[in-house]
Amino acid sequence: MSNSSSISEFLLLPLADTRQLQLLHFWLLLGIYLAALLGNGLISTAVACDRRLHTPMYFFLLNLALLDLGCISTTLPKAMANALWDTRAISYAGCAAQVFFFFFFMSAEYSLLTIMSYDRYVAICKPLHYGTLMDSRACATMAAAAWGTGVLISLLHTASTFSLPLCQGNVVNQFFCEVPQILKLSCSASYLREVVLLFFGSSLVFGCFVFIVVSYVQIFKTVLRMPSEQGRHKAFSTCLPHLAVVSLLVITGIFAYLKPPSLSSPSMDLLVALLYSVVPPAVNPLIYSMRSQEVKDAVMKMMTKCVSQILNCPSFRIHAFY
Repeated sequence: MSNSSSISEFLLLPLADTRQLQLLHFWLLLGIYLAALLGNGLISTAVACDRRLHTPMYFFLLNLALLDLGCISTTLPKAMANALWDTRAISYAGCAAQVFFFFFFMSAEYSLLTIMSYDRYVAICKPLHYGTLMDSRACATMAAAAWGTGVLISLLHTASTFSLPLCQGNVVNQFFCEVPQILKLSCSASYLREVVLLFFGSSLVFGCFVFIVVSYVQIFKTVLRMPSEQGRHKAFSTCLPHLAVVSLLVITGIFAYLKPPSLSSPSMDLLVALLYSVVPPAVNPLIYSMRSQEVKDAVMKMMTKCVSQILNCPSFRIHAFY
């Protein structure tokens, strides 16, 4: 029998049994990762550089893009490395770091999505008070609260999880260090402390989800009273995808952390983990930002300027001539 003090590494779930499938999964994950990096990187750079996008909505989108970059960078690079090098190992410290940063980015992102729903509610339902309620100081305070919430929750869960004695081996049946899978390795009744934390956290998540739904219901009521059909279509086409992504994140996340053991299987756990940890950071740039004409214009302007600078670079002209 071993305990956590004697565990130096964990073994993650292999994504495939054959070498060909491992390489296929590597290239698939690499494509998703690069798409997420490109989309979120373009959005964050465009918002930071274009003064026309220095508004509360785009300030929150900048924070969301940074959190998405951190979230997907916490899980996929290690999974890709294991698939490429045909390994399963992750160090004890690396596993703890994954748990910490994953909870940090996911908690902060969900808090930010709640704030963004409030921002849209004020903008659409109380437009005359928008400048007062969403001034620069209020936006900075709310963003700081979202990031601070992520730090607090990640510290609680990481400390609680890795203080448990682990004597059921070191095999984590997931492609990253997921808390429910680590709890299965515990041999102590003290794991109930972490379960209580998970239930408490899930209650907060559900409460925020109710707040988001109520905000969007009020938004939809206001939108339906708009005389312009084009305005109604624009509002619905923007808000419904937002609500769909939030619903996917909440439902799959709560299912992953609170599902009964009878519903657990490696394939089901892997699918659910991909849905709540990989899909939202990858699709958020399309859902939240790239549907905005202002963001598209800013990105095109930035890319055009970069291409122009490259073409006008003297060294580039010399190499092109030769």
